[in-house]
Amino acid sequence: MTDTLPIPRVEPHTVAFIGLGTMGSGMAARLAKAGHRVRGYDIDPARRQALKAHGGHAATSIAEACNGAEIIMTILPRDAHVLEVCTGPGGISESAAKGALLLEMSTVLPDTSLAVHDALSQAGLRVLDAPVGRTPRDAERGSLLVMAGGDPADFEAAQPVILPISDKALHLGPKGSGIRMKIVNNYMSMVGMVMTAETLAMARKAGIDSAAAVEVLQNTTAGRGQINVNFPNKVLSGDVSPDFPLGMGQKDISLGVTLAEQLGVPLALGAPARDLFSLAGPMQMGDLDCTAMLLLIEKLAEDRSSGPDSTEQTE
Repeated sequence: MTDTLPIPRVEPHTVAFIGLGTMGSGMAARLAKAGHRVRGYDIDPARRQALKAHGGHAATSIAEACNGAEIIMTILPRDAHVLEVCTGPGGISESAAKGALLLEMSTVLPDTSLAVHDALSQAGLRVLDAPVGRTPRDAERGSLLVMAGGDPADFEAAQPVILPISDKALHLGPKGSGIRMKIVNNYMSMVGMVMTAETLAMARKAGIDSAAAVEVLQNTTAGRGQINVNFPNKVLSGDVSPDFPLGMGQKDISLGVTLAEQLGVPLALGAPARDLFSLAGPMQMGDLDCTAMLLLIEKLAEDRSSGPDSTEQTE
């Protein structure tokens, strides 16, 4: 793998890039190198000057960045920043030309994303929620993953700025689909952080060398990720015949929790996982494949949504 991906040939556009922080700085630099006329704005003057060194223009305001921009890209830390930049005084809704295309790439609440989409659509702009996945190094390399929601025609129109920053871009559906997928992905990532830390902590407390534990885990389905192997091949393909049944999964998770208790390792995820596995028998699912945990959780969600507390009161 080369250190930096080649810059693709794209039709140059005037691009306003607002938010030149950890991710945005590398993305904006890639766009400038691709030949786009990038007008970058950030509240930090040093970040604006850094973009200038890569061939971009250091704008002193959102209005200056948006002046003449055909495409606007925002990637900001928090919901309040997104709302202020997009809909506040002197922001994008007041500064951008009608018909300009906004790619809002921040990780925010879906409600915030939808509010921005609706407000800017009413102001005459086209909008995609298009958050990115992977790391700041990928932003510099041009190997981000873009997850987009909105009009397919707008996704197609955004390709000249998507191609230089990513090696995969997916249109996931209507507005809100991109940001919802990003949050789902981040949930899995952060829970995975805890799961991995708990696993390694238990191995180390059990006297197992960390390097050896990593080597084992890198060569099992558990370590490589259920999403890569078991779930696509089993439940997501409609097959819940037991390669490894939920009933046996209950035994295994119980053994793991018991060992952790003996070693004094707190498992924040272990006990709730054991409780879920323990429901498989009473729900007549114990003989199904472990990936049928998806169906078990969906059944619990269905029961919860149709329970007495969810029934609307009528007069």
